[in-house]
Amino acid sequence: MTEFGSEELITIGVLARASGLTPSALRFYDDCGLLVPARVDGATGYRYYRESQCARAVMIRQLRGIGMPLEVISEILAGDVGRAARLLDAHVLELRRQADEAAVVARTIKSTIGDEATGQTGLSAATLATAIDQVRSATARTDEIPVLAGVLVEASAGSLTLTATDRYRLSTRTMALGRPAADWSLVVDAGDLASIGSWLREAEEVTVAPATGALVVVAGGSERRCRTIDDSFPDYRAMLTGLAPVRTRVLVMRDRLLDMTEGYDGTITFSVEATELALSRADGRTARLPVTLTGGPGIDLAFAATTLSPAIGAALGPEIMLDIAAPDLPVLIRSATDGDLTTLVMPTAHPNSKGHNV
Repeated sequence: MTEFGSEELITIGVLARASGLTPSALRFYDDCGLLVPARVDGATGYRYYRESQCARAVMIRQLRGIGMPLEVISEILAGDVGRAARLLDAHVLELRRQADEAAVVARTIKSTIGDEATGQTGLSAATLATAIDQVRSATARTDEIPVLAGVLVEASAGSLTLTATDRYRLSTRTMALGRPAADWSLVVDAGDLASIGSWLREAEEVTVAPATGALVVVAGGSERRCRTIDDSFPDYRAMLTGLAPVRTRVLVMRDRLLDMTEGYDGTITFSVEATELALSRADGRTARLPVTLTGGPGIDLAFAATTLSPAIGAALGPEIMLDIAAPDLPVLIRSATDGDLTTLVMPTAHPNSKGHNV
């Protein structure tokens, strides 16, 4: 084996066996800068590591094993013990929240499996409350077009779908029902749906059904009626199926991006680079966020923060994905951990060009 100063070097295969990581994973962590070899042979490209790097490799494997994002792992390994402890505690709290959600989903599925025997219908009340919060932020804030102040609620076979749009943003989420239902759809007043959120979170299961001029929601032996809007909702499915091919996918930390948008009412310019997302606000504030990039860099686009921030805030999990087709086409925003919610956000025009809407 090779020596590096007074410390013996080991091959990537030896480190892989000692740490429980694969050689391909070690090469990936080298590319990410998390675990850089002590020496790379210029002629063969072989990577050599110090034996002492095995402890770092094992820690990376353990952190990835509990779903820790790469950017956070880098901070934990930076050497600030207090910061590392806070990041680990925050991640554990997030895992507990996800576990609680998983338990709700499991109860819903178990009730679905037992539907033939029990005759029960409906879905998780907590899931419906979360979906309402995620989707209704995309409703219009004015009554210029009344139907856009509502949420489209659709039942089809074994699913319930909520959709809202203000023409600059579109959010839609589909949830499984306890048992197949007849097809129906209503546009429901977003304010009425918002008002039942706390009531839903105190219940376990909820049923929903159409009625004359209302959506009837029943949970825990009580009933709520949400007013409907008698107008045709835009054909959002045609928009989703007609999206242009994705040119660039950006995986970025949700909280870092939200920090640049939340509470700000101006324009934010995005510049997609090979390893970073460069952000610039009209008030002079800037940030450079590490990203994982699929596709080509070099795309510049801009957003109204008041349009983008709710879309980011509605996504779950520590990381979000931005699917970009072109600077003047809708950007698809999804959580990296929750694929049920789909949000489209229209970039704002650059100076000296006209705005667009979805």
